[in-house]
Amino acid sequence: MNEKVFVIPEQGISNPIKFNPELCSGCNKCVEICQVDIFIPNPVKHKPPIVAYSGECWYCGCCVMECPYPGAIMLNPLSMNKVNWKQKNNTER
Repeated sequence: MNEKVFVIPEQGISNPIKFNPELCSGCNKCVEICQVDIFIPNPVKHKPPIVAYSGECWYCGCCVMECPYPGAIMLNPLSMNKVNWKQKNNTER
């Protein structure tokens, strides 16, 4: 049986996940571990999964931790959640 599934990706305000297609093997471990099911497997073999529901991402990072290929998937937190550290000079008081 050859079924087709149609998904209309959500247009989120951010892109929480970035894949490096050169490092990603398409193993879909991130698809299996995602707690909120934002991914769908790519129909093309050995390609990164499709981020279908980016607005549902909890930014937990479990997909990044589960990936067996370091650097293949990266979490891209919202700008307001990024830490902006400023190096303090010891002479400043």
